[in-house]
Amino acid sequence: MKILVTGIKGQLGYDVIKELAERHTETIGADIEEFDITDLDATRKFITKHNPDAVIHCSAYTAVDKAEENEGLCRKVNTEGPRNIATVCKEIGAKMVYISTDYVFPGTGDHFYEVCDATEPLNVYGQTKLAGEEAVKELLNSYFIVRTSWVFGTNGNNFVKTMLRLGKEHSEINVICDQIGSPTYTADLAPLLCDMVVTNKYGTYHATNEGVCSWAEFTQEIFRLSGYYTKVTPILASQYPTKAKRPLNSRLSKNSLDKQYFQRLPAWQNALKRYLRLIS
Repeated sequence: MKILVTGIKGQLGYDVIKELAERHTETIGADIEEFDITDLDATRKFITKHNPDAVIHCSAYTAVDKAEENEGLCRKVNTEGPRNIATVCKEIGAKMVYISTDYVFPGTGDHFYEVCDATEPLNVYGQTKLAGEEAVKELLNSYFIVRTSWVFGTNGNNFVKTMLRLGKEHSEINVICDQIGSPTYTADLAPLLCDMVVTNKYGTYHATNEGVCSWAEFTQEIFRLSGYYTKVTPILASQYPTKAKRPLNSRLSKNSLDKQYFQRLPAWQNALKRYLRLIS
C-alpha cells in the first residue's frame, strides 16, 4: 500500500510518516513546499503523479485565535484544502483520512460527545474544520474522519512546551480550570491512524488519549513530572478572554473505536510521562 501524508512538518504528520516508515510502508510526505492544498490543479498534479492508495491529511490551519481575523485563509486551508484532496482521491479511487477536532461541538454540559451528536462550532476554526468534514463526506465513501483534541508532539510548539517555558520563568501562573478535555499525544494517535487506513472500516471516529482533565490539572501534572515547583492558580475561562470562544466541554466518547475493534489510546498521564522523557 502506498500512502501520502500531508502536513509532515506538523506534530501529527511528523509522527504519522515516522510510524509508516517503521512499518515499512511505501510513503510520500508532503508539505507546502511540495504542493499547495488550496490549489486544486497543484493538488491534482502532485497526487496523481504519485498515485497513492490513501491520503492521510494532517495539514491544517490551527491558530485558533488568529483564525478569527484571518477567516479567509483559515477557510481555504481547512475547508477548500480537504475538498481538493477529496476530489482527487475520488478521481483516482484512493481512501482519505481527515483529521478533525473537538471544536466542531458546542462544548456544553459534562457528557461525552458521540460521533453522531449535533455539531455547533463556537469559532471560525471549528466552523472551517466542520466544513472540511462535510466536503469529505460529500465527495467520498472511502473516508475516515478522526476527531481529536489537545494535541502535543515532539515536532512543533504545543501547550506542554509552553507550560514548561512558563514554569521556568515564573513562580506562579494562572491556568484555566473549567475547560475539560483529553490531551492527545501524536505518537499514540499516529499508530491508530495507520491501523485504520489499511481497513475498510470507514466512518467518523473520536480518538484521544484516555481520561479527561482541565488545562490547570494538565499543567499541574506537567510540573509534577518535570520536578517544577511553580504554583498553578486555577481560573475560569471567563477570566481569561480570548478572540476565539472555546468549548468548555471537549469530552469525546470512544464508542466509535470500540464498535470497530480499534484499540483505545493509553491514558494521557502515561502519554505525558513518555513525552517528557523524550523531550527532556
